[in-house]
Order: sequence, then structure tokens, then C-alpha cells
Amino acid sequence: MAEIAPAPDIWPALPLDEWYDTQKTLHRWTQVVGKVKLALTPFLNEWWNVGFAVTARGLASGLIPAGDRTFSVDFDFIDHTLSIHTLDGRTETMPLVPQTVAAFYHAFMATLRGMGIEVTIDPLPVEIPDPVRFDLDETHRSYDPEPVERWWRIMAQTDMVLQQYRAPFSGKSSPVLFFWGSFDLNASRFSGRPADPPQGAPRFLQIAERQENVSCGFWPGNITMRGYTFGKPAFYAYIYPEPPGFKEAQVRPAAAYYHSTLGEYILEYEDVRNAAAPAQVIHAFFQSVYEAAADLGGWDRPSLEWSPTEGAGQ
Repeated sequence: MAEIAPAPDIWPALPLDEWYDTQKTLHRWTQVVGKVKLALTPFLNEWWNVGFAVTARGLASGLIPAGDRTFSVDFDFIDHTLSIHTLDGRTETMPLVPQTVAAFYHAFMATLRGMGIEVTIDPLPVEIPDPVRFDLDETHRSYDPEPVERWWRIMAQTDMVLQQYRAPFSGKSSPVLFFWGSFDLNASRFSGRPADPPQGAPRFLQIAERQENVSCGFWPGNITMRGYTFGKPAFYAYIYPEPPGFKEAQVRPAAAYYHSTLGEYILEYEDVRNAAAPAQVIHAFFQSVYEAAADLGGWDRPSLEWSPTEGAGQ
């Protein structure tokens, strides 16, 4: 009888400096695949059509239409492969190994063409300072599978917390999605009221922020589109637009704090993984920031929330 492998650490250490070169390469690889999804799927409010779902093995694009073809793309962070599946049963697989962004781009696009999938994308990365076209990027070439798997396992556990957090909200809320532009896992709640888009922001952000929302999620601390690097993984939560008094709100746990540069509350990952009940700490953080934000923003909470026990037994 085969031995059962020991369960992996579900809240492993993930210092950004240990895998930053890999993170920067993987960030761009996910954008190559994400831009294919962006080019072929119909727009869904707040860009929900472009995000990836966390799976039991990695990340999945979901179904993508391409003329008379339909396909999906899966990142497998256990076997470290990328697979393209079509509805007619065909599968092509690429290994995730050290290679330049240019090599990955050309191999992926050639594989799509070989499967009868024709698509053209803008090859310039987004939400990355000083971007270099995918097809010309010979600099980013690192891929260390071990920290990639740790990162994905953290996202998988966080996804389950976000699903629980999302459940009692009956207003408009987003699916839990990995956004390849910012390289973070995110979920958002909406008040139902419009908001003035941030002036001077890129078009995608103006579209994403045209309604009042509270957003939260997990971010490994990589560089932002404005060039700021937090340098370590963290959970975050913010409201847009920010009401007066939000910066001074009392949120849980005590280790959480408002980060003035980022304009959001931060709970550092190391403070979570060393807690007795990490999932409960994360949930309390998301919920307490939401409550403070919604109260200060004057949201109609009674009409936007319900108790999950109301549906018990159905």
C-alpha cells in the first residue's frame, strides 16, 4: 500500500526576496495568458471577465470563446505545467521551467495557433513600471517551482476565507478572482451607488472604480504600477472613495494598520501565519475593515447583508 504523503504547510513562509525574480517572470507569463482572455471574452463589469480562478492545482482561465472554438488554460503549480484544453478533447501542455518571457510568449502563441485558435494581443505588460514587450523580453527568465507552489497554497487558503467573507453579502459582489495585472487575489463588495472615477488614473482603473466598493485580498508585495514595492506578502482592504475618518478606524486584529502610501489597511502575512487560527484572523480583518468603511461611508447595511443561517437546510 502506497504511503500517504504528509500534508503540506498551508500557511508557509513566503519572503518576497527569496522568489522575486521568479515572481516577476511569472507575473508576465500570467499576463500573456490573461491578455488572450481579455481579447476574446465579452466585457463584464469591473473587468471580472479577465480574472483567473484559483483551483486545487493552480489557476484556471475558465472557458474562452475563439470563433467556433472554445478553450481554457490551466496553470498547474504542482506539476508545474501550463495546459490548453479545447472542447473537442484536445490538450496541449507546456512545461513551466526557467525561460525568458519572450520564449514563453512565442511558445504559447504558437501552441494556440497549432490548435486552430487565432488571437492577437497587445504585447506590452500592464500595471508594471517600465514595461518591455513580451516578445522582446529576454531579461525575465527565472522560475523556481518551490516558492511558486507556496504562493499558490496561500492563495488557495485565502480563497476559501474570501468565499466565507462574501457569503453574507446580498448586494453586488465580485467573484473571488486572481487579477494578473496587479498579481493579487481579490474580492469586492459594492454599495450600489456610483462613484466618480479617480482622476488621472488609467482607463482600466477608472472603469473598475466607477462604483463605491470595499475591496480586499492577498498580495505578495510585488511592485505596483506606480513603482512602489511593499517587499513582503500582506492582506489588504480598502474603500473607494475613502470617507473621512477611515484612516483612523479601529480594525481587527491589533497588528493591522493603515498604509498611507497604498491608501489601504494592511495585515502583514507573517503576523497571520504565526497566529493560532490564521483563517479566522484574516476573516476578522476583512470583515472589520468592511464594517468600518461601510459605516463611515453611509452604506445601507441592513439591505445589503443577510445571515447565512437563513438559508440553512435548503
